[in-house]
Amino acid sequence: MTTATSLDHYRLLGRSGLRVSPLSLGTMTFGSEWGWGADDVEARRIFDAYVDRGGNFIDTSVNYTNGASERMLGSLVKSRRDRLVLATKFTMARDPSNINSGGNHRYNLVRSVETSLAQLDTDRIDLMYIHAWDFTTRPDEVMRALDDLVRAGKVVYLGICNTPAWQVAELQTLADLRGWSPLVALQIEYSLVERTVEHELLPMAEALGLGVLPWSPLGGGILTGKYGAADLSDDNDAEVSSSRKGVIASTGHLNRRSLAIADVVGAVAEELGVSRSQVAIAWTLTHPAVVSPIIGARTLAQAEDNLGALDVHLSPAHLARLDEASAPAPIFPARFIGRPMAQQLIFGTSALRTRRQPA
Repeated sequence: MTTATSLDHYRLLGRSGLRVSPLSLGTMTFGSEWGWGADDVEARRIFDAYVDRGGNFIDTSVNYTNGASERMLGSLVKSRRDRLVLATKFTMARDPSNINSGGNHRYNLVRSVETSLAQLDTDRIDLMYIHAWDFTTRPDEVMRALDDLVRAGKVVYLGICNTPAWQVAELQTLADLRGWSPLVALQIEYSLVERTVEHELLPMAEALGLGVLPWSPLGGGILTGKYGAADLSDDNDAEVSSSRKGVIASTGHLNRRSLAIADVVGAVAEELGVSRSQVAIAWTLTHPAVVSPIIGARTLAQAEDNLGALDVHLSPAHLARLDEASAPAPIFPARFIGRPMAQQLIFGTSALRTRRQPA
């Protein structure tokens, strides 16, 4: 069951002492440069609705809507800058024709931070994410370069997105051993249609002190009931699309299994008298590693509906139905180690209560 809360019931972000709201405002939808975002007027209405309720955690990226998202935020946060935690990201190419305008290397990091500071019109980035692992830059180059920016006062805290658990663990261990600034946040896709992160990434986050911020908690809109069987296609390998539906199709989630999960979400929502979006977001908040799901909206009505997820109570029976409908298949080694035979080989015939087991 979720606990009744509100945006000003703050939570600690991972191993840090930073206090953040239980829902983050995502701003990838701020700006119409990608063909489906909110214009200046609607973006301000969404921003004001979030902040006026006590929300303090804003998420963007140097490349969102070709920089328009950061520029819009720069003007929106100006009068309330010290009351807000501003998070942005680097990695994605700002100029597709320039090979060094993307990646995790020091050159791109420094240039991206300078670009973000200018676009946001601010003197610091409160939380700086590695947006995705590039599998080419050495871990020590990345973590030392990030630590240098923290020591210079341009960045305050560090996070990472869209990276394998083993690589995040290496980066965190390296930072701890060298006395560099650690990672405190992990941003990953997590929803009822994307639960494979429960295998490795979520347990790793709990063990290493990273607060989890799920992106796309609505499964790209699939869990809202927006799509049906008529929307299914074989075009799940689409490249960057100018339509929202095309973007969702490219993730591979627009399939019959996801639609079946969405039907269960709809049934639970109807029983509770709330929206499907609220049920889907409330479900992510039940995981102990999750600190602040990221909500993204193109209209004020969507934003206000998403914020209502904080008032939704999911009973054990509702959670069981949602979990059963969406449960991911087990993978090795947990699939093997969890079997009774393996457990007996490890522990013998004695019983052992672990810290993860309830009293």
